[in-house]
Amino acid sequence: MKIRALLVTLSLALAAGTAARADETPLGERMEKMGGAFRALRRQITDASKNADSLAKVATIRKNAEESLKFDPALAKDQPADKQKKFIADYQAEMKKFIELCGKLEAALKANNNAEAEKLCAAMGDAQKAGHKQYKKDDKKKK
Repeated sequence: MKIRALLVTLSLALAAGTAARADETPLGERMEKMGGAFRALRRQITDASKNADSLAKVATIRKNAEESLKFDPALAKDQPADKQKKFIADYQAEMKKFIELCGKLEAALKANNNAEAEKLCAAMGDAQKAGHKQYKKDDKKKK
């Protein structure tokens, strides 16, 4: 009887997890990939022996950031109709600045300047936080 209850609970949890991902947007998928690469990058950015792997992570971040320009944030739909275009243009401008930071970070890593790379990585983290605050809907699970 206990096993049956456990199986039912597990199957419901899996179904809920699948349903939560079903409403994932293409932009959200890109951001998720960027987030995973960025978290790993922050942990190793000061280690010059991992610069090759760090460059691969920066490439993943940059690729997904560039692809993100093709999509509008879901929050754009919540904006008044007369402000939606500006909202999207502002989002794209911020993403382009983020992509520029990726290029600077890549250059610093190629030059084995990990102190500068660490500063740029921190600047990318600040840009991420500011961007999410302005262009991302609040996560329902955090409330």
